[in-house]
Amino acid sequence: MQRTAVNPVKWSVPLGFNQGELVTGQTRTLHCSGQTAVDGEGKPLHEGDMAAQLALTVDNLEAVLAEAGMTLANLVRLNVFTTDVDLLMAHYGTLAARLGAAGVAPATTMLGVVRLAIPGQLVELEGTAVS
Repeated sequence: MQRTAVNPVKWSVPLGFNQGELVTGQTRTLHCSGQTAVDGEGKPLHEGDMAAQLALTVDNLEAVLAEAGMTLANLVRLNVFTTDVDLLMAHYGTLAARLGAAGVAPATTMLGVVRLAIPGQLVELEGTAVS
């Protein structure tokens, strides 16, 4: 698989995402359902704590990727949903650091929403990965 960053403008690069990603030669594509801060039984954790929810949400996304033999490095698309954009931005470095450590800057969209499917959840990550 070969990835080529597509950035006609560069403002997004320091924020940890590309405007687009051209992927050629992939053999497998994984579409990940939205992941939140829940335990293995689906019980919501860390109510009201954006930092803890974001960290666990990334862990849960990594678990889905790992089950398919992939890592964060395989992400080419990331959708971020949050009930509080300002609060998430205050903790966004957690996500950016994890993506940076994986050497990836997937095309990303962040959306503020009224609520998520599970009451009390503040952030949800949905991704597409290729290998």
